[in-house]
Amino acid sequence: MDGDAARSRCHIGGMSTADSGFAVYVHWPFCLAKCPYCDFNSHVRHEAPDEARFAHAIAAEIAHTAGRTGAREVTSVFFGGGTPSLMKPETVATILDAIARHWTLKPNIEITLEANPTSVEAERFRGYRSAGVNRVSLGVQALDDASLKSLGRMHTADEALAAVAIAKAAFPRVSFDLIYARPGQTTDAWRAELKRALAEGVEHHSLYQLTIEDGTPFAALHRAGKLLVPDADLARDLWDVTQETCEAAGYSAYEISNHARPGAESQHNLVYWRSGEYAGIGPGAHGRLNVFGGRAATATEKHPERWLARVEAEGHGLITDEELGAIERADEFLLMGLRLREGIERARFRFLAGRDFDADRLATLSEQGLVETTGEGRLRVTPEGFPVLDAIVADLAA
Repeated sequence: MDGDAARSRCHIGGMSTADSGFAVYVHWPFCLAKCPYCDFNSHVRHEAPDEARFAHAIAAEIAHTAGRTGAREVTSVFFGGGTPSLMKPETVATILDAIARHWTLKPNIEITLEANPTSVEAERFRGYRSAGVNRVSLGVQALDDASLKSLGRMHTADEALAAVAIAKAAFPRVSFDLIYARPGQTTDAWRAELKRALAEGVEHHSLYQLTIEDGTPFAALHRAGKLLVPDADLARDLWDVTQETCEAAGYSAYEISNHARPGAESQHNLVYWRSGEYAGIGPGAHGRLNVFGGRAATATEKHPERWLARVEAEGHGLITDEELGAIERADEFLLMGLRLREGIERARFRFLAGRDFDADRLATLSEQGLVETTGEGRLRVTPEGFPVLDAIVADLAA
């Protein structure tokens, strides 16, 4: 590693970032069907993609990225999508081998693969485990069949729970997602559904309020008045039920939408939220790399086949590669870090932004019980503040 790269790894904006980790995100963009609420970079193909060709291109992009970063110790790998569990285990192994060739893997590295219940097979899961995956994240989304149908999911509640059982037998660490604040959902129904989910005994849950994303079928239905979601008061009640039910079962909300048993937090996502370094590999992947004394924001071509052609021609699929300015770095640090219950280091914000928070705004938010400053010099959002997090971040960033 050259001197500039070494310095940028350890210090960005004047503060150490080495302890925030270095993650690798690999995007597999293919799905069996497109869910009507989803605005992720996912694509349906009538013919299966050439996995060997895509794996070779992913390995090439890893090599190109490693040439920029120099030596790194990878603390986590995350296969996201799309539906990564549509990949053959051999493809996953090939990609992990490429990562290990170019960077050092931390001894207790977390390697996560996202899976949909429709693509779960015990033999396939054993193959992923043999390839090195040690954590799986299942897109369950709901535990009642009517909701699953309305969400465009291709599995039933029973099939989802069967997938959870297979995952628990195959992997030491398991998480699954649920979506709430769905059309017609009541607080009693959500409480019962969440208790059923928690009774499965997995270590981690990502629990997201349904949001209407521009450009999705749900957005068109919502504009036409054909899709009614809970109003603000009911959404807040559903939020409260989520927090109370999870806390009672021993699942702390370590992040605004993520709940875990102690020690079972997603190490990969913590890299994002703590403003660590992460390499984005594959179609439409985003990254943040500390290179040449600065902080580079990267993004690759979203369309899978165009990305593939670009990598084969140029060795990478980058379409965005720009240095972030001090204000942009500070805003990202604030936006991401305040999602965590632990909050952010005020000293690091001062280094990044070149200023402290406005004293009057901070005092007002504190008096309202929305934020608090710890004795260790951290600023964090209170449980009462999390439902209005976006407004708090906007106020502090102004």
